[in-house]
Amino acid sequence: MATRKKAPPKTFKAASEVLKTNAEALQNTSEPDIDNLMTIVEESIAAYQVCQARIEAVELALSEAFTQSALIDEDETA
Repeated sequence: MATRKKAPPKTFKAASEVLKTNAEALQNTSEPDIDNLMTIVEESIAAYQVCQARIEAVELALSEAFTQSALIDEDETA
């Protein structure tokens, strides 16, 4: 029986839940369900990509904010 693929998560929290759930399911199984394994892997990859994109976006935003803050501080001290 084929398992229907779920839509990829849209938020970091939802994606991290998918990763946590799938990791726990794999860890708690003595014999993985080979028929379902590809679905779990594909879901996990999609969730990981969402998490990675959100982390990169936050890092970029923080970097830009700190750069902007440093430029303002330099202007005020000049």
